[in-house]
Amino acid sequence: MKWFSVVLFCAVVAFAGTIWPTQEGTIILPNFRFGTGETLPQLKLHYLTLGTLHRNAAGQTDNAVLLLHGTGGDAHSLLNPVFSDVLFGPGAPLDIQKYFLILPDDIGHGESSKPSDGLHAHFPAYDYDDMVRSQHMMLEQMKVNHLRLILGTSMGCMQSFVWGETYPQFADALAPFACLPVELAGRNRMMRYMAIEAVKQDPAWLGGEYKTQPVQGLRTATEMLLIMGSSPLQMQKQAPTRALAEQYVDHYLTRMATMDANNLIFYMNASRNYDPSKHLDRITAPVLWINSADDYVNPPELGIAQKMVTQMPHARFILIPTSDATRGHGTHTQAAIWKNYLVELLNQSEPSH
Repeated sequence: MKWFSVVLFCAVVAFAGTIWPTQEGTIILPNFRFGTGETLPQLKLHYLTLGTLHRNAAGQTDNAVLLLHGTGGDAHSLLNPVFSDVLFGPGAPLDIQKYFLILPDDIGHGESSKPSDGLHAHFPAYDYDDMVRSQHMMLEQMKVNHLRLILGTSMGCMQSFVWGETYPQFADALAPFACLPVELAGRNRMMRYMAIEAVKQDPAWLGGEYKTQPVQGLRTATEMLLIMGSSPLQMQKQAPTRALAEQYVDHYLTRMATMDANNLIFYMNASRNYDPSKHLDRITAPVLWINSADDYVNPPELGIAQKMVTQMPHARFILIPTSDATRGHGTHTQAAIWKNYLVELLNQSEPSH
């Protein structure tokens, strides 16, 4: 029986003028069983890679870096020049001449299996545990048996904590950016719940079998996403007048044209049972955990990070102060701000030979 298939071909990905020579791949996991007990006959996982995989004398992969995108993103998200130009070039922290970078489309995202493929609201109710387990299975089929680093932003940040608990020996280091390792409650869950319910309460949703996208529900959900990712300082600078503020909103809402309501519901709800707080002591690898002070999703006044970082034996928490350089929740992608911390983590976690 054929248990998996891999398809690879060369591609060149362009992002705002920056071109990276990516390799594109797809892995099929048969009869994937989700935490809910639901199964898919075939779970498709799509990914991009940069660089060349290397193995040490013992046959262990020693230069693979897993880069995990945020909610609603995909493998291309971290090819944004403010991230990739700073990290991937010659002599940069994640130089593709040295490292093998793996950028997956998570379940429900990009070209991986998702509700809009045909199952709509009957797609399995995946969660972050399913996502991490499928990533691990994907790496097994790619013959990647160890990771030099896992770096995740936002949703990828939360997955990084799940990775550290579930597979504590698989990576030399973790870099979770822009999240908290606790149950999503309070305002964070409220915003997600309101976005989900806005779509479900739209009469055009039709229980997920809509003929056209439920525009009013998607509009409200997209407005919630605007607030969640916003930076007060930057928004005031970019929209200093009423007219510019309204134009900013109108432009932001154009992203609705590429959104699918069921996909949004599922990826917003995937965090529903996330809560790594009980087992953080299992994370034994060095951890660089960074949040920014203007992050509306993970506000520093909660004091959660300062408490939870002590639960991990080799973790360092950095709170980046608000400045002209920060971008609220989106600071996780502004690599110039935190790249020196990443260099320190890589140096600290360099395996001894």
